[in-house]
Amino acid sequence: MLQSPLYAKAATLVGQPVGVSLSNGQGVTGILCSVTAGVAVLLEYLYQSQFATKQYPLNTIQDINPFPGCSVQGPFF
Repeated sequence: MLQSPLYAKAATLVGQPVGVSLSNGQGVTGILCSVTAGVAVLLEYLYQSQFATKQYPLNTIQDINPFPGCSVQGPFF
C-alpha cells in the first residue's frame, strides 16, 4: 500500500509538539500522539489543567509541522 507524503511526514513527528494546518483554514496545535488508519491523533490543551485527545482524518489536513526550537537563550523577563 502506497503511503501519502503527509502520512510519511507525520509518522516522523509522533511524540512531538506540532502545528496542524487544516483544509478549512483553521489551525490546531498539540502533541502528535499517533498516525494510523488515515487518522492523526493530537493531544490538545483546553484550559486550566484540562487536555483533550482529538482525531483528525488525514484528508482534512493540509500540512503538519514541528514546533521550532526557542531562539531566546536563558531567562526571559
